[in-house]
Amino acid sequence: MISQLGRYEVLGELGQGAMGIVYKAKDPLIDRVVAIKTINLGLALDEKEEYESRFYQEAKAAGRLNHPNIVTIFDVGKSGDVAYIAMELLEGRELRDIMNDAGLLPVEQVLDIVAQVAQGLAYAHEHEIVHRDVKPSNIMVIRDGHVKITDFGIARMASSAVRTQTGMVLGSPKYMSPEQVMGKALDQRSDIFSLGVMLYEMLTGQAPFNGENVNAIMYQTLNAVPAPPSTLNPAVPEMANFIIAKALAKKLEDRYQNARDFAVDLRACRDTLPRSGKQIDVSSPAGGERKLPDAITATGSREASDEEARPAATGGLSQAFDSSAATMRLAALTGTSEDVDELTKTLKIQRPSAESIKRAAPAAKNTRPASPANPRPAVRQSPAKPSAKPGGSNLILIVIVLLVLLGIAAFFAA
Repeated sequence: MISQLGRYEVLGELGQGAMGIVYKAKDPLIDRVVAIKTINLGLALDEKEEYESRFYQEAKAAGRLNHPNIVTIFDVGKSGDVAYIAMELLEGRELRDIMNDAGLLPVEQVLDIVAQVAQGLAYAHEHEIVHRDVKPSNIMVIRDGHVKITDFGIARMASSAVRTQTGMVLGSPKYMSPEQVMGKALDQRSDIFSLGVMLYEMLTGQAPFNGENVNAIMYQTLNAVPAPPSTLNPAVPEMANFIIAKALAKKLEDRYQNARDFAVDLRACRDTLPRSGKQIDVSSPAGGERKLPDAITATGSREASDEEARPAATGGLSQAFDSSAATMRLAALTGTSEDVDELTKTLKIQRPSAESIKRAAPAAKNTRPASPANPRPAVRQSPAKPSAKPGGSNLILIVIVLLVLLGIAAFFAA
């Protein structure tokens, strides 16, 4: 372990993230303990200058953000091939760890946490900064349930750092917006969609868009409409269903246009619920923080991460989604020509032929997620052959006895 980064004295290692190691360090000038996130600049020479310039630009932009729900950045620097950001040391836990350990939190606590994140995002968006990687592992919960957003601007730098690694997607595809999947320009509404995905997962225990590989997740993000969360968790109020539906709208014009309105609706919904009084446990787990790799290959293999730790339910998704080509063919059945062109650029594959699209049509019919109210398709039962009614033999015997009695009566009457 290194002992010095610039003027900072490294005290220990806090954990590892997608970009590098996070250290606990001390600033001797003002005797302040900070967290230092390092980013490796060991890139090819033609990329290093551009990436380093972008790193400082993004770090400075994030450093201008001064909001209670955004982690404070104190300093930025470079030591050898390692760039670093010095920020406030937060005594708390990542939201991802809390979700993994506690399961479903009370609905009113979930709404409060997400409303705080929305407030922080609204402030950043007003300063023309889009996060691009909103997910539970980038949210810290500290004392009294207070929330801080971390890693502003890191996502855009990260995408530059892996350009030479063909087939790599940095980040968590489960939380990407449709426009992010398509490789389009992003604005604040992309962060709102990602936060809506996080809210859905916190309320139901499962992500709204799931699949066996990144291509399946991308297809669902572009096409699938998730079931209302109240059908998976009866404690979720109807108002939350409408809020999430608006946050997860595929079309930008149908989505929340700013995070502040999103936060207002979340707080209004929370205020209709009784307070549980339960406090979130933010004490650090034994063994310290866990490594959170974010690299996922476009072919579907991936490094195990906390974001993907739980088995993903495919929600009725066809097994045919096992390649980028299959995703392209199926997207061509439902998307516009412009959207398909964008996706070909994102996946770096050729546009599917008319014949391959025709072959994909039967598979597309089987991709509709099953409704929670009817999770399995109804099985048509063959009509059963009519069987003899109970007691049929007894009825025949009674008729015979009556006929015999009538014959005896007629005999005596004669």
